Amino acid sequence: MCGWCFTFLLFFVTSISCIEDDVYNIGVGISDITGPASGVAMMGYVKISQVTSGIHFRLYSRAFIIDDNSTRIVFVAIDSCMVSQSVKTEVIKKLQEVYGDIYTESNVCISSSHTHSGPGGYLQYFLYAIPTGGFIRETFDAQVSGIFKSIVKAHENMQPGHIFWNQGELYNISVNRSPSAYLRNPPEERERYPYDVDKTMSLIKFVDLQDKPIGMINWFAVHATSMNNTNRLISGDNKGYASLRFEQVINGKVLPGKGPFVAAFAQANEGDSSPNIIGPRCSLSGKVCDFETSSCSKKEGICISTGPGKDMFESTKIIGERQYEKALELFLTAMNKLTGPIQYVHQNIDMSNVEVTVNDTYNVKTCEPALGYSFAAGTTDSIGDSNFRQGARSSNIYANAIRDLLKRPSESLKICHKPKPILLATGEMAFPYKWHPTILPTQILKVGQLAIVAVPAEFTTMAGRRLREAVKEVIDETEDDNKTIAVIAGLSNAYSSYVTTYEEYQVQRYEGASTLYGPYTLDAYIQQYKMLANNMMLRNDLSEGPETPNLLNKQFSFKRRMLFNIAPFGKKFGDVLEDAKENYTVGSTVKVTFVSGHPINNMKLDDTFLTVEKWNNDTSKWEVVATDANWETKFYWKNSNIWLGNLGRAEILWDIPEDTEAGKYRIRHFGTSRNVLQRINSFEGSSSPFLVIND
Repeated sequence: MCGWCFTFLLFFVTSISCIEDDVYNIGVGISDITGPASGVAMMGYVKISQVTSGIHFRLYSRAFIIDDNSTRIVFVAIDSCMVSQSVKTEVIKKLQEVYGDIYTESNVCISSSHTHSGPGGYLQYFLYAIPTGGFIRETFDAQVSGIFKSIVKAHENMQPGHIFWNQGELYNISVNRSPSAYLRNPPEERERYPYDVDKTMSLIKFVDLQDKPIGMINWFAVHATSMNNTNRLISGDNKGYASLRFEQVINGKVLPGKGPFVAAFAQANEGDSSPNIIGPRCSLSGKVCDFETSSCSKKEGICISTGPGKDMFESTKIIGERQYEKALELFLTAMNKLTGPIQYVHQNIDMSNVEVTVNDTYNVKTCEPALGYSFAAGTTDSIGDSNFRQGARSSNIYANAIRDLLKRPSESLKICHKPKPILLATGEMAFPYKWHPTILPTQILKVGQLAIVAVPAEFTTMAGRRLREAVKEVIDETEDDNKTIAVIAGLSNAYSSYVTTYEEYQVQRYEGASTLYGPYTLDAYIQQYKMLANNMMLRNDLSEGPETPNLLNKQFSFKRRMLFNIAPFGKKFGDVLEDAKENYTVGSTVKVTFVSGHPINNMKLDDTFLTVEKWNNDTSKWEVVATDANWETKFYWKNSNIWLGNLGRAEILWDIPEDTEAGKYRIRHFGTSRNVLQRINSFEGSSSPFLVIND
């Protein structure tokens, strides 16, 4: 009798354990991080003239908390070009003021989508501040506030649920923009992969205990550069579009950023993966660019790649739509549950001083950071200085003379970085403060079979594959089941430019020239992450490593500030300058212009500068159908500077979607003005009502 009881009890306990093994406490949250919609240089293309002048759609922070009742992790995906160490530090500080030590540098990962169409000025190292005119407090504060709020929302909405995973191949969306470098990798290694970019999308699906969808994260490697360097409207680019599209489908008729379901299209090892799948071609001749250098003769024009659409907006939509469609397919067919404990490991490392054992035979070291000539050449997504070409492996007197005005690199730095000819010896430059980071965060988050390898840089396709395999191998050896799904979460927790393989580095394309710590940078990372994975699986405590510098108190801006706004004579803020027509058909565009104040007076975070409203005959009320976060709207802010003030106007466009219901509509504008005495006043304006007709 007792033996039977014991057997039954053992079965019961085991069954409960198995059930609990696949149940996690899950929370999701979303919040606005858009930042200044006018007057701030965008981050990504290093083009000083590319200044924000409005909003196509808003930028968001999307937070996911996963807890197994003993351990908690947070993954945050943000619509931003990079992640600033100082932004993460401030977010953690705010979280700990509210929640104590529940959230730390170690169990929170913040990863960026790498959109090149967001306002800059939030990174703490000087090289990254130069293109944006220094530190921009408004951008920094918007990111800190929005990331913090998204995590708070996730914390407050936690509930038990399951996590499913799925993987699939996504084609016709990306090309390798440095194929000559990729071909330098060993043939036997390349033969293991059918493509020179990663085509695999990895996805996790969050549901509650009744199988109601809560959220989704996927990782896929492609640059968010469908919007080119002529764009001046804030945009989440192709990944931001895909997120909004997915959320719209699951949440139904809810305005962007307001629904309970949250979808993140996170970044992976996109270092050499471009969404501009047409090209590269010479702009004047139409001929294929030189393969080795991605360049053209002067008479043939510049070497540039383009997307599949008729313009950058359509290309963004096409590439975003393809990511959305694949993610939805994987989401709907995800059947494999994540099961098992949550683990994480984190350590800071001085990447400028890592001793690496290569092939178990000899020791080498990483270098102080430096950028090569080809950094200045740019890429086929956005060309740089025409005096430079990719693939430069030797110095020239002209470039060196300019370089030496800033800092002549030491002989030891030149030797360490060979064959890179050094253009900027950033590791030896400390005025007005450090130009590049050396202390960087390394981190792995693990949920059951899923290992999220969070890296503080842009890894190329093959570099990411090598790191992913190395981490998977260590974990599989410990768990002895070969079931680990390892994903690279690129541009996480900090930013330190690119990481190529040793072989790719020898070619010195843009990515190799931007690999900061020398030819053995990847080897150092692989060594570090293998150590992290091993200690995580053995549950060993690790030191946090050297303290991450916080350079906030050294930041300054050399950008002229707008002091006040002026309305035209006889007009007031909110007045209509150009009104809507009486009638429109679906597929056409409504345009309305208002007298407006500068958007930096109030960034309207989690709010809007515009609404498109439809008259409801049943309720006799206007109902909002779109805001400045919707794809179909565009908010342009234009101004004429008058001494230290400006005469501003808001131009609002609504591309009427094909499925728009017939009826009466209007467009409203909301803004804030600042007068000479620095008083802030809110205002609003409205177009005349107009009819939308379905032909």
